[in-house]
Amino acid sequence: MKFEETDLNDNILDALYDMRFDECTPIQEQCIPKILNYNDLIGIAQTGTGKTAAYLLPILSLIDDGVYPKDAINCVIMSPTRELAQQIDQAMQGFGYYLDGVSSITVYGGNDGSRYDQETKSLRLGADIVIATPGRLLSHIKMGNVNLAKVSFFVLDEADRMLDMGFYDDILQIASNLPKNHQTIMFSATMPPKIRTLAKNLLRNPVEVRIAVTKPAEKIQQQAYVCYENQKLDIISDLSKSGALNRSIIFSGKKDKVKEIYKSLLRNKINCGQMHSDLTQQERDETMLKFKSRQYDVLIATDIVARGIDIDDINLVINYDVPRDVEDYVHRIGRTARAQRDGRAITLINEQDIKYFRKIESFLAKDIEKLELPAHIGKGPEYVAEEKKEKRNGKRRWHSHGNKHRGGQKKNK
Repeated sequence: MKFEETDLNDNILDALYDMRFDECTPIQEQCIPKILNYNDLIGIAQTGTGKTAAYLLPILSLIDDGVYPKDAINCVIMSPTRELAQQIDQAMQGFGYYLDGVSSITVYGGNDGSRYDQETKSLRLGADIVIATPGRLLSHIKMGNVNLAKVSFFVLDEADRMLDMGFYDDILQIASNLPKNHQTIMFSATMPPKIRTLAKNLLRNPVEVRIAVTKPAEKIQQQAYVCYENQKLDIISDLSKSGALNRSIIFSGKKDKVKEIYKSLLRNKINCGQMHSDLTQQERDETMLKFKSRQYDVLIATDIVARGIDIDDINLVINYDVPRDVEDYVHRIGRTARAQRDGRAITLINEQDIKYFRKIESFLAKDIEKLELPAHIGKGPEYVAEEKKEKRNGKRRWHSHGNKHRGGQKKNK
C-alpha cells in the first residue's frame, strides 16, 4: 500500500514525499488505518520494521487536523531509554516538517538542572507531544510540573524493554493520571505474560497487529565459535590481531560482562568504549560521539542501550553471549550490513548456550557456519544437543545429537 492511499492528511503526505517515503511497511499498512479509527492497539514487531512511523504518522495527522486543544499535552510517548526518545524525536521532526502548529518536547534523565528547568517550562506551556522516559516523566508529575488531563494518545514504545528495566509500576502510575477516554497504543517485540497483564490493565478492546520477525539481511555473513567461557576473551584478542575489530560492536546481555570485556580490551591496547546503564547520560553521550566519529574502533554494549545505536558503517557485530530471544539476535546483527554495505556477525557459543543458538538456527532455517578455534586457544566443546537420560525398564538410555547408544551403556571413546 502507498501512503497516498491512506487517510493521512496532506501536510503529512507532503513531508513523506520530500523524504522519498512511498510504500508503507507491513506494520504501517496495518496500524495507520486502525489508529486513525481511534482503536486501542497492540503491535508486536521488532525494531527496524517501521513501527515509529506506524504510530507517529496517524497521531501527527490527527493533531494537525485541529480537533485537539491548543496549549495542552495531547500525546505522551513512553520510551525505555534516552537514545530511543531522541530517535523518536528526530523522526517526528521529519514527519512534522509542514506541521507549523504541532509542538513537541523530549523528557529524559541524566542531565543537568538547566535541562530540567527547560523541560518544566515546556511541559507547563503544553507541548502537543511529550516523548519521555518513565522515571523522568514521573518526577515531573510528582513535582506538579505537568498536566495530563487532556491527553488523547498514550503510546508505549518497546514496552517489553521498559518492563525489563523495572518500569512496570511507573507506567501504571503515569497512566493513572490520564483521562479515561484516551487512546492507548502499545508496541513490543515480544509478548511475555507480564506484557499481556499490562495490556489488560491499560487497553480497551485493543486490536492486535503481529508482524513476524524478519530474518537478517542475506548480505550479513553469519558465523560462530563454539567455545568455553574462558576462551572468549582470547578469541576477541585473536580477532583484534587480525584487524577484524575495526568498526565493530560487541554485545553482551549483562553489564558486568561488558565492563569485563572493556577492561580486557584496554589491557590489549584496543581503542574502545563501553555502553551500559551504570554510566551517566553524559558518559554515554560522549562514548557514542567518539564511536560515531571513529575515535573508538570498538564499542562494547548491553542490549538496553543498543536500541539507540543507529550507525551505518559497522563492519562486524560480535555476540559475546547468545541472546535468549531470536528478536534480540536479529536486532543485534542488524547493526551491520546497513546502507547497502556488507557485514559480518560472529557469535560466541559456550556449552550452556548451545540450546539457545539451536533455536536461532531453527528460526533462520539454516546451520550457521562454525569456525575452527585458533590452535593456540585449544579445543572447545562439541556442538551437540544436551545429553538426556531416561530410565526405561530399570535401564538408562543415553541420547545425543546424531548418535544413539544402545543397551543403556555409553560407548568408550
